[in-house]
Amino acid sequence: MSTPAHILKKYFGYDGFRPMQLEIIQNVLGKKDCLVIMPTGGGKSICFQVPAMLMDGTFIVLSPLIALMKDQVEGLVANGIPAAFINSTIDKDQEADALQKLDNGKLKLLYLSPERFLSQPMFNILKEANISGFAIDEAHCISVWGHDFREEYGRLGIIKKQWPQSPVIALTATADKISRRDIVTQLKLTDPEVFLGSFNRPNLSLQVKPGQKVYREVKKILSRHHGESGIIYCLSRNSCEEVAEKLEFDGFSAASYHAGMEKEIRTKVQEDFKKDKVNIIVATIAFGMGIDKSNIRFVIHYNLPKNIEGYYQEIGRGGRDGLPCETVMFYSYRDVMILRSFCEESKLKDIQLAKLKRIQQYAEAAVCRRKILLTYFGEDLPENCGNCDVCKNPPTSTDGTIIVQMALSALARLNENVGIGTLIDVLRGSQKSYLFQQGYHEIKTYGAGKDHSYDDWQHFVLQMLHHGYLEIAYDQNHVLKITEAGREVLFKGRKVQIVSVYDSPEVGKLMVKEEPEKTQKQLFAEGLFEALRDLRKLIADSKGVPPYVIFSDVTLKEMAAQYPVTREEMGAISGVGEFKLEEFGEVFIEEIIGHILKSDIKSSGIRGKTQFETLKLIRDGKSTSEIASLRGIHESTVYGHLATLLEQGLIKDVSPYLSDLEMDQVKKAIEAVGATEPLTPLFNYMDGKIHFGKIRLYLSFSKSGGK
Repeated sequence: MSTPAHILKKYFGYDGFRPMQLEIIQNVLGKKDCLVIMPTGGGKSICFQVPAMLMDGTFIVLSPLIALMKDQVEGLVANGIPAAFINSTIDKDQEADALQKLDNGKLKLLYLSPERFLSQPMFNILKEANISGFAIDEAHCISVWGHDFREEYGRLGIIKKQWPQSPVIALTATADKISRRDIVTQLKLTDPEVFLGSFNRPNLSLQVKPGQKVYREVKKILSRHHGESGIIYCLSRNSCEEVAEKLEFDGFSAASYHAGMEKEIRTKVQEDFKKDKVNIIVATIAFGMGIDKSNIRFVIHYNLPKNIEGYYQEIGRGGRDGLPCETVMFYSYRDVMILRSFCEESKLKDIQLAKLKRIQQYAEAAVCRRKILLTYFGEDLPENCGNCDVCKNPPTSTDGTIIVQMALSALARLNENVGIGTLIDVLRGSQKSYLFQQGYHEIKTYGAGKDHSYDDWQHFVLQMLHHGYLEIAYDQNHVLKITEAGREVLFKGRKVQIVSVYDSPEVGKLMVKEEPEKTQKQLFAEGLFEALRDLRKLIADSKGVPPYVIFSDVTLKEMAAQYPVTREEMGAISGVGEFKLEEFGEVFIEEIIGHILKSDIKSSGIRGKTQFETLKLIRDGKSTSEIASLRGIHESTVYGHLATLLEQGLIKDVSPYLSDLEMDQVKKAIEAVGATEPLTPLFNYMDGKIHFGKIRLYLSFSKSGGK
């Protein structure tokens, strides 16, 4: 019987699961509901794709993003997994084919939008089908507290009513505590297990720059990413088109992408980006790309995003393969004013204004930016990240333990039931009438912080929020709450560093480490990686799929570092499953061998491939004795190389190196004493007339099917 580990290796090419994945998979296989909060690129899809392959029936995946459906299905099919999607981009024949496979039980995963799923015809079809479970992707859309609320998601609670025995797995990359509770309630999940992964994406560098001369600064960033894929987010459709036109005029491969474009044009732009025909997409913040492209190397926010959830999800589209990705946000007060006007027109005005204020505070912060992001989602990062502009150019900090304890103590005495303004008024001993009416003037810490100005206290409290000692309860009229980290400061003596006087980091002036000169081995690997990328694109274009569907950049980099030249070596590369090994293994091995043979093998630092120097000379028509002389090695060693090359399938014919008479003699010796290791008995049986190298070559020839 197949196991999750077997499915993972066979279809996805991975030797082990990432944190939490196996536990989640076992939860789904046990037909239990669960909520999974895991950052973009954290491997959420594996959590339902693996159990879908192990369960009887079809797993239904509900996603709001048409492009993401197509991406995931292309990837699954490329791995040999029967999957399909039904949405407005396919014709009736394709839809009929998918439904036929569903009816015949030949489909393991079917992707639908919530709207299509809830339509009466589709709902009736699914009621008669063998459904193994449900995955609700982008589950934050269910909650009004999320950053992308969609009303149709609110009706998905019907799933547990119609299919009470089928497990439901809800997944999202960004959901704070309030949204998590709301998702569970709205979906009517039965005693769900909640899996909260780390939001930390250390491969993303974080930087905020002032919103002046933005286009000039963007060009500087792009110069560091020549030929690489990236996204630039803009606030309006017009600015998308203007920036894209400027970039094209300046020689960059760029295209705009927003909801106001004709569907056919938008689809073409998206496909060109996925297939590396266009390097840069300039998109509206409001319109999510929703693609599974793994090799995005930079994400630029031309304007301030409207909230932290959206910002984190947008930068999360970069570096999904785990390789470095540069993220830069440009911030201006003009952006704040524009976004405020959007919030004022919203039905959820108060929520959106509060969340806009938090992203504004993030942009202005003098605290490790990763700490701010992680604490927003309830995760404590004890140390600074070292990969953001604040960490690379830190402001002066001092011990702020007493100040923070003072504020936390006051908040505790106020029953954690006041907002920032009231807390500061109490700390400063304000004479405002409402404090006396509420009796706040009687608490022990009233006026304890009167030596600091209101602005100073506001700065301190914001830092406490950024460090994760406080959090805002948006669903309780935005009152402050003390976190677990805050309680450690208040009761367990945890020390705190704060910026005593506002000292903004010198924005944009990052410390750049001088790169050491690259070794020959590094240069070889880089050259091989580019050759493999070209080959991947050639194959992808011929199949009409994005290059990353064939192999990810991470897989190609491992190939370039390990240079596998046999099926066994190629099968050990992460991301090369059985299906892809059969389909693409040989052609990639040939490319690697070709690259090795074109290189100066000695100086390139390739280890364990000395036989390729011999192979290169063989292809130049040199004899074994000439090769031994040229390389300064024994001729028997050359024969050992030939044996290895024969086993690897790199030479087929041994007649130039072994005569019929010699082969006959070795064969008779084997019949007499057996194919022994070491080879001395065979050597002695033939009175030393045939040397060890030739004996080894014959054994390899025999092992590979020769007679």
